[in-house]
Amino acid sequence: MVGLLLLLTLQSPGSVQQAAQSITESDIRRRIGIIADDSMRGRDTPSPGLEKAAAYIAREFRRFDLKPGGDRGTFLQRYSLDRVRVVPESSVAMLHGGGDATLTYGNDFVFLDNNFESGDYAGDLVLLSGSFEGPTQLDTAALAGKMLVIAGRMRNPARGRRLLSWRPAGVVVMLPIADSLWPRFVQQYANSQMRDPGRPVGRSVFLGAPLAALAPRLGADLSSISETGPLTARPLAAQLHVHARIRVTEHASAPNVVGILEGSDPQLKKEYVVFSGHMDHVGVAGPRGSGGCRARGGDSICNGADDDGSGTVAVVEIAEAFSRLSARPKRSIIFLTVSGEEKGLWGSDYFSQHPPVPMDAIVADLNIDMVGRNWRDTIVAIGKEHSDLGATLNRVAADHPELNMKPIDDIWPQENFYGRSDHYNFAKKGVPILFFFSGTHEDYHRPGDSPDKIDAEKAARVARLIFYLGLEVANAPARPKWNPDSYKRIVSGN
Repeated sequence: MVGLLLLLTLQSPGSVQQAAQSITESDIRRRIGIIADDSMRGRDTPSPGLEKAAAYIAREFRRFDLKPGGDRGTFLQRYSLDRVRVVPESSVAMLHGGGDATLTYGNDFVFLDNNFESGDYAGDLVLLSGSFEGPTQLDTAALAGKMLVIAGRMRNPARGRRLLSWRPAGVVVMLPIADSLWPRFVQQYANSQMRDPGRPVGRSVFLGAPLAALAPRLGADLSSISETGPLTARPLAAQLHVHARIRVTEHASAPNVVGILEGSDPQLKKEYVVFSGHMDHVGVAGPRGSGGCRARGGDSICNGADDDGSGTVAVVEIAEAFSRLSARPKRSIIFLTVSGEEKGLWGSDYFSQHPPVPMDAIVADLNIDMVGRNWRDTIVAIGKEHSDLGATLNRVAADHPELNMKPIDDIWPQENFYGRSDHYNFAKKGVPILFFFSGTHEDYHRPGDSPDKIDAEKAARVARLIFYLGLEVANAPARPKWNPDSYKRIVSGN
């Protein structure tokens, strides 16, 4: 009897190979054709197209005989959203010192996000110049409660998070934008936008204003402003008082899809390996769109075949492969497709705050985002250096030369991709991660990211590699381990 039980809990090499080979080029192409069809309207969060994509994935998970991991015995886990709009006539900014001035919303400035409460935000103006990358010698504690002035294009997420960590009253971004383009810029940010009411509202406001028009009013010397070199701070001998008003215009919700394959080991099945990918994209260009879709010619639908139809379909394909094994892996598996990634990792944040299993029981997240374009025989695995998952991946790739797929380290550290996809919400909770990514391309967030441009054969090989890796982690005697220095920096924040 013991021998029979052991046989039932181990996968034969033939069964594993057969399961991996169920991940096919034709299936990848067919499923991306469904997920990224024009009828999905770019899968904005929230939108009917996103709901259709989630329903399709849920049907597939049910067909694979997975256990529902969503709300009330379903595969869908829902989170709340609010649509909010700035009240332009009640939003003004007043400049005091060096010549008082009143700045009006739309004419002189706009809010660059909606993550603030209606209220008053005021502080002394401080001009920051230099690079925000790497360590700084600034006394950042002295910047708390100030109105920080920076110059540049759109703020990137990493720079925004760093600025907010200094707890300013606000950030004024002087934008090098032509007067002729300013009305279009205002229209983009004046449109109603969605936000997650479950997240804490920020204590700072981000304002954008034309650099050439605002700098003279602030007494800022344009020649002294740089985005390179050591970061410096210079008081501007003036204050800015912002009267900001925002109102909720609509309550909505959005889905994640969660399927669970229970493990076979009596103890290890209480631990979980997660395969994740985001099923949302940036929708359709226009006033009701997310603002992220940029039309090209007469095509206004951003299909998101690569971003992240490719990763979503990889998760579905890997789920089907696991369902075909002759015996289940020792640990349990969670197959997760989330929404709201394009808006700020909303769905994965909600999942990490409301997981269907204890968060400390999740041993790894293997996140897949944009794996259907660019190099044919190379995949970037961001996060390899932060845990022993990197060594495991290298070993698995070496064991499967037939895949002809080489995993490499992050080659774009300056882009901070580690903090820009859904694995990041797992990492912050202490879960070791790997993020599989083939990089951006000329069709990023454009209608050209269409199914016909996907290299389905390459995407199938990437998915097989991740399947083999997940199986290795699910059957390993010990759970993956963090690099101690990485744990201190990413999880503990030291």
